[in-house]
Amino acid sequence: MPPHSHPQAYICSNCNGHASVAITLGGRDRHGHLRTITANCPACHGTGTRLHSTARRGARA
Repeated sequence: MPPHSHPQAYICSNCNGHASVAITLGGRDRHGHLRTITANCPACHGTGTRLHSTARRGARA
């Protein structure tokens, strides 16, 4: 009996694997630090990988 295989994860096509980015808000705080926020990819939710399309559909042939 073949071993069980898990669905293979691929690099997210929306963010190309760069799932989280820091965006500057255009200023500095009173200590001189750059103010930034973190934005995550909405497609992969910040993981950088997605399941193959056939794995998401139930592995239809």
